[in-house]
Amino acid sequence: MHIVVCLKQVPDATEVKIDPKTNTLVREGVPSIINPYDAHALEEALRIKDELGGKVTIITMGPPQAEEAVRKGLSYGADQAILLSDRAFAGSDTLATSYILTQAIRKLMEREPVDLIFCGKQAIDGDTAQVGPGIAARLGWPQLTFVDKVVEVNPEEGTVTVQRKLEAVKAVVKAKLPALITVEKSINEIRYASLPNMIRAAQMPITVWGKKDFDLDDNEIGLKGSPTTVSRIFAPPQRPGGEILGGIEAVPKLVELLVKEKIVANK
Repeated sequence: MHIVVCLKQVPDATEVKIDPKTNTLVREGVPSIINPYDAHALEEALRIKDELGGKVTIITMGPPQAEEAVRKGLSYGADQAILLSDRAFAGSDTLATSYILTQAIRKLMEREPVDLIFCGKQAIDGDTAQVGPGIAARLGWPQLTFVDKVVEVNPEEGTVTVQRKLEAVKAVVKAKLPALITVEKSINEIRYASLPNMIRAAQMPITVWGKKDFDLDDNEIGLKGSPTTVSRIFAPPQRPGGEILGGIEAVPKLVELLVKEKIVANK
C-alpha cells in the first residue's frame, strides 16, 4: 500500500494581519505551519500504514522554506518526501497548483504505483477546496471529498469505503482504488512525533524537484497558467462590543432586551 499525502505550508491564521494601505496579507514575521486539514490527512495515511503496512510519501509545493513543513511531516512517521520548488511555480492558482502536483505524482508513479492520495479538505489561507478534486480529475481517479471516517481499505478487493460528512446527512461510499480522499479535521486525532522519528526527519535528505525535473507545460504553471487572480483582500469591519449585564438585578433588563430583539415572545 503506497499512499501519497499532499501537504501545504500556510501562514498561521492566528497571526495573520492585513496591511490597511495595500489590502494585502502581511507575511513578514508571520510563522508558518502545516495546513491543519493536511495534518489530519497525513495522520489518516499513517493510521492506514500502521494497519496494513506500506509506505507514505509526502509531496509539498512551495518555496525552499517549505522544507520545514516537510520535515515536520516526516517527524510524524512518513517514509519519504518530495518538495516541488521553483521560481516558475510562483503565483500558481489552484488550477496550476493541481496541475503541477498531478505531474509530480505521475512521475512518482513511473517508479512505483500509488494506491491512495490524501489531501486536506481545504487550505486555511485560500479556503477553495479545489486542489484535491483538481488532482483527482486530472488523474481520472475517483474522488471522495469531505471524508470524516475511513471505514475500510481492502487491498484484496482493491476498494476503499469512507463516510462523507454532508450538510444534513452522512453518506457511506465505496470506490475502486486508486482513489483520492480529502478529509475533515474531525476524522482523527493527530499523534505526537516520537523522538526517533524527529531525529530521522532532521537527518533525512529531501528530494527537491524543479521545473526541469518532470514533465511540465510552461503555459500551465505560475501566473501564466493561472486564470484566477485576487484583485483585493480586506478585513471585515470591526463589530461593536455587546452590552455586558451582571448580577441578579440584570435579569429584568435582559428579558426586556430579548423581547425587544424578538428572541422571546412577550406574554
